[in-house]
Amino acid sequence: MKMKYKLIFSALLIFSQLANAQKKPTTGTEDRAFWVKTLNRIAYPVIHNLANETLKKNMPVEKAPGYGLNVAKVTYLEALGRTIAGVAPWLALPDDETAEGKLRKNMRTELLKALANSVNPQSPDYISYRSESQPIVDAAYVAHAFLRAPKALWEPLDEVTKKRFIEEFKSLRTRSGAYNNWLLFSGLTEGFLLSIGEQYDPARVQFSINKMKEWYVGDSWYSDGEKFSMDYYNSYVIHPMLVDLLKVLVEQKKASQADYDIALKRMVRYSEYLERIISPEGTYPAYGRSITYRTAAFQALAQTALMEKLPEYVKPAQVRGGLTAVMHKLYDGNQNFDNNGWLVLGFNGHQPEVADTYTSTGSLYMATLGFLTLGLPADHKFWADAPAPWTSLKAWSGEAIKKDYKVEY
Repeated sequence: MKMKYKLIFSALLIFSQLANAQKKPTTGTEDRAFWVKTLNRIAYPVIHNLANETLKKNMPVEKAPGYGLNVAKVTYLEALGRTIAGVAPWLALPDDETAEGKLRKNMRTELLKALANSVNPQSPDYISYRSESQPIVDAAYVAHAFLRAPKALWEPLDEVTKKRFIEEFKSLRTRSGAYNNWLLFSGLTEGFLLSIGEQYDPARVQFSINKMKEWYVGDSWYSDGEKFSMDYYNSYVIHPMLVDLLKVLVEQKKASQADYDIALKRMVRYSEYLERIISPEGTYPAYGRSITYRTAAFQALAQTALMEKLPEYVKPAQVRGGLTAVMHKLYDGNQNFDNNGWLVLGFNGHQPEVADTYTSTGSLYMATLGFLTLGLPADHKFWADAPAPWTSLKAWSGEAIKKDYKVEY
C-alpha cells in the first residue's frame, strides 16, 4: 500500500513539475512580440479593409439579442474609433528596421489611408457622424487616438481630410446622449478641437468635468451617473478620458494643474485595483456591463504604465506579466475570432447572450485599449526588466505582498 502511495505521489510530483515547466516565465522580448502579434491580429481586419474601402463589404455585422440601434449607421464608426484609440501609442513610436518596426509602419500607412476614406463622402466606406446618438461615443475614441498620437495620425493627414474630421466632430452638437460617462465623450471631442486651435464648445467640456467631480465616490471610483455601477466603465472610459481631457485643458490654460493632478492620482490608485484582480492563472472577473470589450477592462492600468506613473511597489514587469497572462487566456486560441479573423460577440468565446443591447461587431474593438503600453519602446524597463509575479500570483503562492489600503483623495 505504501509503495502504491509513493508511486501516486511521484506521478503527481512529475505532473506538477511538468506543469510548472510549461509556465516558465517569458522574457520581456517574448512578451512584447506576443502583444504585437495579438494587437495586429485584432486591429488588422478593420484598418486593412478600411484602407482598401472594403470595410462595409467585408466586416460581419453580428448584433446582440434585443439590439436596439441602427447598426448600419453606428457599427463601422465603433470599429474604427475603438481600434485606433488602442493602437495609437504604438503607432506613435519612431520607425525602425526591426520586424516590429516594419509591421508598425505598414499599419500606420494603411491607417492614414483608412482615416481619409472614412470621411470622404465619395468613398464606399464613408462613415457619417451626422445622425444617431452613438457617434458621440465613437467620435471621442477617434479624437482620443489623435490626442494620443498627433504626429503619427493627425498631422500627416491632408488639409481636406482634417477639415472633414473637424466638420464631422462639430456636427455632433445637434444631439445629446446618456447622462453618465457619455458626458466625457462630448467633452473629449471638444477638447481635441481646442487642442488644434479650432472653435470648441466650452460648456460641453466644463459640464463633463464638473459632473465627474460630483460623481466621484471615493477610493478612486466614480459612479457612472447618479447611481454607482459595478463594472469596468471606470477603465473603459472615465479615468483615461478624464485625465487626457484635463491634460489638454491645462496645456490650454483652461483648467488648473491641481485638477489634473487629483484626477491622475485617482487613476493611479484605480490601476492598483486592476493589477490585483488578475488571478494567478491570468483570469479576471466577468462582471458588469460590456464584458465583451475584453482587454479594454485594463485600459486604465495600461495607460498608467504607459505614463510611467505606477506606484513604486507595483513594478512594471509585474504589470507586464499580469496583462500578458490575461492576453494569453483570451487570444491564444481562436475562440474569440471568426474564420476570417473578426472578433465575435462574447467574453471568452462566442457568447452572444452576454452582449448588451447596444453591442455589435464594431463595438468589440475596444479590446485594443488594453494594449496601450506598447507605446513604450522595446528597451524600456516595462519590457526589459526580468519577469516578476503580479500581486495575486504572489498572494496565492504565500509570498509577501503589500497590504491594500484606501485613499481620501
